[in-house]
This record gives sequence, C-alpha cells and structure tokens, in this order.
Amino acid sequence: MTYPGDAEFGFELVTCRWAEDAWPPDRDTDAVPVVARQLGTQRRRWDTVVVEAAPDALDARAAFGERPLDSDLLHVVRNAPAEWAWYRDALPDPGYPWRYVRAAVHRADARGVVETRHRGNRIEIRRVAPYPDWVRRIVAIENKPDLDASAARALADQLDHDVRTALADEVWVATATTDATVEPALLEDLPVEAGVLALDFSGAPAATVAWHPATLDPTAETSMAADQKADKRLEIAERAYGSGWRSYVETMRSDCRWFELRDRAGAFVPWCAAKSCHQTAAACSGSCPDFQPEPPGWRTRGWPIDGGPGKGIERLLADRRRRRR
Repeated sequence: MTYPGDAEFGFELVTCRWAEDAWPPDRDTDAVPVVARQLGTQRRRWDTVVVEAAPDALDARAAFGERPLDSDLLHVVRNAPAEWAWYRDALPDPGYPWRYVRAAVHRADARGVVETRHRGNRIEIRRVAPYPDWVRRIVAIENKPDLDASAARALADQLDHDVRTALADEVWVATATTDATVEPALLEDLPVEAGVLALDFSGAPAATVAWHPATLDPTAETSMAADQKADKRLEIAERAYGSGWRSYVETMRSDCRWFELRDRAGAFVPWCAAKSCHQTAAACSGSCPDFQPEPPGWRTRGWPIDGGPGKGIERLLADRRRRRR
C-alpha cells in the first residue's frame, strides 16, 4: 500500500504535503504553491487546490492578515482609495443595497485591512496597502488512489464539468502508482484535457506524470461569465490562503484521548489509537463509540493552563500552516 489508510482521506493529506514541496511536477517555475483541500463552488468541490502565487505579491498579501477575505471584504479592500474618501464615492456600485457595503466596511476596519474615519455622518475609508495581484494560476486535483471503472465513470462527469467551465487553469487526477506497464487511470474514459499523476508514497514521495493536462482558459466565456470567474477564482484563492490543508483538525475530535498524529510521507496524518488505524474526518466525531475526552489531568500540565494534547496538536498544525505561507 502506497498511502496511509484505506480511504481517500489519508491519500489526500499526503498528496497535499507532496504538492507543497514539489509542485509543479512537469515544469519549472518560481511560483509559490499555496495548497488547500475541499474547496470550490457551491456546485463543484475539488479534493486538492494548488494556487500558484507570485512570490513578491504573496508576501504583500500578508499585509491583510492570515484570515481569508470573503467577497464582501474583497470588494472593499481592492477598491479602497489611497486617500480618504467617502466609501460610496470610492467603491463601485455593488449591485445590492449600500447598507451591506457599510457593514463590510466596518468588518474591514475591525480586521485592520482598511482605515476608516467619520466626517459628519459620512464614513470615509483609506487603504492600508494596495491589494496585490498574487494569484497566477489555480490547479484542481481529484484524488483517486484506487481508480476503478465505476469510480472513473463518476469522476469523468465531474472532470468534464471542470473542463467546460474552465474555472481552473489545469485539472488533474492523482492516483496511487501501480506496477502496471500502463497506469490503469489511462485506460479509463476520462477527458483528455485532464492530466494524470501517479504518486508513490511507499518511501520518499515520488510522482510520475502519466498524462499531461491541457491548459484551460479561465478568461473565456463559458457557463460562467469571465468576470464572474475572475471573482470566484480570487475567492477560492483567498480561502486556500486562509485555511490551507491542515485545517482538517478543525472538523475532527483532537480532544479525544485516542487522537494522535503519525508522520506519513512527510505529512502529519491523524491516527486513532483505539482503532489502530488512520481514521477519516467523518469517523472522528463525538458520536464515535470509542470517543473519550482527554482526562482533566492532561490539561493541567504546565502553566498557564492552555489545554491538553489536542490543543497542542491544533497549535502545531496552525504553526505549520503559517510557516508554509
């Protein structure tokens, strides 16, 4: 077995960790990969997302904090003027009531991503820094370690949707490598525009490009208008910047006494000591029959009291996420 556990979840985590160090696999670039998981649109969610960022512009993005900027905040931050101006004069008409923009201005001020002041009954705004054009490309990856015929049929429709909408610049399928002369994924009926990546995590992580993807055109008019796609791409990139891929711990019970992390191919992958397996995010919940809260004594080691091993795991993953930015 070349990936941890029997589910796609473990394969997805080690794929994300590999992408942080080795993306892209088929060309040279100075772009910095910002890797996240389970992002997309209301209709389509990708397993792994790689945002290829311009290095200097990515550094400039840090001026707006670690948390992502949603669409309302982006409308304010990207259009905030260099000099003080009434927000309704400075910002483009949003197409919805201005009271919602005013609420976004207050949120932006609270986050420290714009400055505000009152002149009479008017709120004036000024930018703290120009919002950088930090996103070069967005790559979508579907993780299918065991790509059989039935999984390929279901995946083909999703990939075809990705190709037709061209929201991402490239679409890939990542699968576990086999000993076959021809990777089985190449024998399935997948769109020819989708690349195929064979990954081997049995030792040092290794990747083989079995099929090169076509470069899609996000500026083309498809089922989504080009300007709509540009806004959606930036929203996805912001969410990737804010969440990364290590945020999986936020939906798992790290406060369970059996919750541990194991190093697999350079990635910290959850391990359930009660079941002696790499558990999935869905299985690791308060309804699990083996769930046991950490003993109170575990949470009082050291001063100040800042939680037990579970909180330590969360801090470790959050620190790794900050360092990778």
